[in-house]
Amino acid sequence: MHLADITIPDSAAARTALEVVSHFAPPALVQHCQRAYVFAAALGVIEGIGIDHELLYVASMLHDIGLESAFDNVADPFEDAGGHVAWVFTAGLGWDAERRDRAALIIVDHMNDDTDVAVDPEGFLLARATSLDISGRSPETWPSELLAETVQVFPRLDLADRFTACFNDQAVRKPDSQAARAVRSGIAERMRANPLEAL
Repeated sequence: MHLADITIPDSAAARTALEVVSHFAPPALVQHCQRAYVFAAALGVIEGIGIDHELLYVASMLHDIGLESAFDNVADPFEDAGGHVAWVFTAGLGWDAERRDRAALIIVDHMNDDTDVAVDPEGFLLARATSLDISGRSPETWPSELLAETVQVFPRLDLADRFTACFNDQAVRKPDSQAARAVRSGIAERMRANPLEAL
């Protein structure tokens, strides 16, 4: 499997989601979002999980938007804040309420290890993809050539430093959040040891 084999939607919703994240987030986080989509969509193929590519793409682009100062919620975990942004964003696109709710749920579920694939397949796939891209979890699940190509096209840049700083900030202000639990469990060390950093 190669990057060219991955379906990347070219709808107005997808293009606008990329435009929004590119406007508000630094390049390292934008490219994290792009890699997250590629890895999630590829895993859907690998594991035979049917997905809505446009829905997954929009959620992937917006899944960390709650870490950015323009959207950071004073009390809510960043994934909840990102879900709210996605709901409003997709409402502006004219998506119906059920599809808006799905976009928000995917973003919330990407921080959970127990997302039910039968209930939220896109959230399940995004959780697995972001675990790979952030913590280096289970890289053997994906073809090595896909990992290498994706990192070449969407470089990691200073992702480890930026992401660690964001999560440390979330942990201080929101000590009961998933981000705080990730900090306490050693996310900084996992990011430094991520095999994708060597590609």
